[in-house]
Formats: sequence, C-alpha cells, structure tokens
Amino acid sequence: MQEVLGLRNMSDLATAEYVVTKIIKANDNQAWYKIGNRKILMSCKASLVAGIDLSKLTEKDIHIDGENITLTLPHAHLLYLDIKPEDIKTAFEDVSVFRSNFSMQEKNDFARQAEKQIRESADSLGIYVTAESNATLFINNFLQKEGFKNISIDFSTTKKPLQ
Repeated sequence: MQEVLGLRNMSDLATAEYVVTKIIKANDNQAWYKIGNRKILMSCKASLVAGIDLSKLTEKDIHIDGENITLTLPHAHLLYLDIKPEDIKTAFEDVSVFRSNFSMQEKNDFARQAEKQIRESADSLGIYVTAESNATLFINNFLQKEGFKNISIDFSTTKKPLQ
C-alpha cells in the first residue's frame, strides 16, 4: 500500500501536451461615427499541458487483494497553458488614413481573449482523454513493476472539475 500511496509524491503527473495555434481576427469598422476601417489578423501559439493530480489519491481510492489492485484516479485537468510573447504575431494589419493603429493594449486584449478561448476549448481538443489514457498506461506499468498482476484503473465518478 505504501508503494502505491507513494504515487501521491508525484503530485501533478503531466501526461499530455498539445501545441495549438489560434487565429485572431478583429475589426472595428461597424460604428457609424468612425470613418475608415481597422482590421487585424494575429496568430497565437499556445502549449497546453494536462495531467492527473496524484496528490488527491487516498487510501479509499486503492483496493489491494494479493496481486490484484484497483485504483481510482481523479480526472485529468489542465496543468498549465503557456503562450510566449514571441509566439504572438501580427500577420496582417489594415488601418485607413483617418484611424489610429491598434495599440499594444488592444493587441494584448486580443491575446488574452485568445487564451481564454483556448482554455475553454481544451476539452473539445481531446487533451483530457489523452492525458487520462497516458496516465493509465504510465501507472499500469508502475504497478506491474511493483508486482501486481491484475490491475484495474478507473477514474473518479465525480464530475470533472471546471478547467
């Protein structure tokens, strides 16, 4: 039991990393009082890492019967989302003569909006399914090395936490 509970020391077990690119398209030529157009097209590359928080394992999540073990893990969650400033690029900007260029603050706001959209779409990208699958493989191999023959790994029946 102690060896299995030792998994908790790993804390966050990162088991999936996705790199995605978000295209940001914006214009503000809809206002009647503004003369001319302002359009921008930006790209934003983000790295998402998901995994399992093994520090949440408790004794009630582990059932050992000789060489048989059943382990209930918490669901995968997003460990971090990283967007480097150099990975935010302006691909196109069109500003008519009567308008001012997009400010750095406006570009930063677009990047924050892109980060929020990427975070919200993480589940639909399949990163949590991949993270749980990879965690199952990793922990299964770990438990085999600990001498277990019949290994059953499930995930908590409680609802996945909001990312």
